[in-house]
Amino acid sequence: MSKPPRICPCGTVTPHDELCTCQQKAKRERDARHNARRPTAAQRGYNHEWRKARAEYLAMHPHCRECAQHGIVRLATVVDHKVPHRGDKRLFWHRANWQPLCEHCHNSIKQRQELSSL
Repeated sequence: MSKPPRICPCGTVTPHDELCTCQQKAKRERDARHNARRPTAAQRGYNHEWRKARAEYLAMHPHCRECAQHGIVRLATVVDHKVPHRGDKRLFWHRANWQPLCEHCHNSIKQRQELSSL
C-alpha cells in the first residue's frame, strides 16, 4: 500500500516521496549557496593520498557497517569519518575514526545523525 500524495505549500499535488518543481528549484539554489562557501574536496584533504588510503581500507572492510547491524550484506563504497574531522588532519587520518558505509547509509542515516547533533 502506497502513501497518499501530498500538497506542496505552493498548492501542487505531488507523490508522497517526491519534491514538486518549486521545492526542487529551492533545493538546487540552497545547495549552490552552500557549495559556493565550501572548500573544494582537495582543500578538505580528499586528494590522491586519501583515495589510495580509502581504496586500501575498503579492500580490508568491504561491507557497510550500518547495513550489517540490520542483517543486510551490502558493499561499502564510502569511508566515513565517525566523528566529523572539521579540518583536523589528525582526526582525518586516524583510522579508528573510519567506518565503511554504502552510499545510501552515508547520505541518509549518517547525515541525519550529524544534523541532529548540531
